[in-house]
Amino acid sequence: MEDLLRQVDGYCERTDFTYWSEPVNAVTNAAFLLAAWIMWRRLRGEEAPLARALVLVLAAIGIGSYLFHTHATVWGAIADTTPIGIFILLYIYAANRVFWGLPVAWSLLGMAAFVPFAALTVPLFQSLPFFEVSAAYWPVPLLIAAYAVALRSRAPATARGLAIGSGVLAVSLAFRSVDEAICAGFPLGTHFLWHLLNAMMLGWMIEVLRRHGARG
Repeated sequence: MEDLLRQVDGYCERTDFTYWSEPVNAVTNAAFLLAAWIMWRRLRGEEAPLARALVLVLAAIGIGSYLFHTHATVWGAIADTTPIGIFILLYIYAANRVFWGLPVAWSLLGMAAFVPFAALTVPLFQSLPFFEVSAAYWPVPLLIAAYAVALRSRAPATARGLAIGSGVLAVSLAFRSVDEAICAGFPLGTHFLWHLLNAMMLGWMIEVLRRHGARG
């Protein structure tokens, strides 16, 4: 229990452990809730249970990240990262089902394959300057780009959408990675841009799924 309550200071904006020490990082999590609200409305009247589930997880990402950037504890970090992990795995499953039309068993197997994929690629990113800060996340845009390449003939519009998502996520991760490096010259940091761009990217990824389903 004591370890869960241990406080964490990992961002440029935070200067102490008071509740509002990261006001911009905290408030910009509203972008995730806004993206979730927009996509929920866009899915109205459509048979898209996986996309709706992703919208709910997207909202949970915003709530979890808000808790972390206000409480700054280990339990807050868990609340922050757990929905992100769920979103990644659920989206892989949805992509296998919707983009490739795979049966449930194969879609689940493809989702589970992300674990060894991450285990192989994270150490590679950890060994690279700049990339090591967000090494746990860099396999995701790499995988999205791989899906885009694989789908370029089968579903070119979907492939373009995925490529856009991969690019936005890469830029988002770049801002996440330089946060503390530029702290001396820019005390606010850049982590809030990770929130804004990531919210836009995750909403867009759900939109790509929705459009593919709408095209049949």
